[in-house]
Amino acid sequence: MTIDKNTIIGDVLDAYPDTAEFFFEIGMHCLGCPHSRGESIEEACYVHGTDADELIAKIKASIGQ
Repeated sequence: MTIDKNTIIGDVLDAYPDTAEFFFEIGMHCLGCPHSRGESIEEACYVHGTDADELIAKIKASIGQ
């Protein structure tokens, strides 16, 4: 799985459940709701006022990409 700004959060969580902590860090505490699982990493970062590239880097580092 390639992870970039367009990757859907639900897909990331399904493949790598341990990455949930990084979404919690940016204020996404409702990871189970359909809306949050269906948005892209870029959309979530925009809404939560954080940098998508930084979040992606953390996720990739944790999964060895």
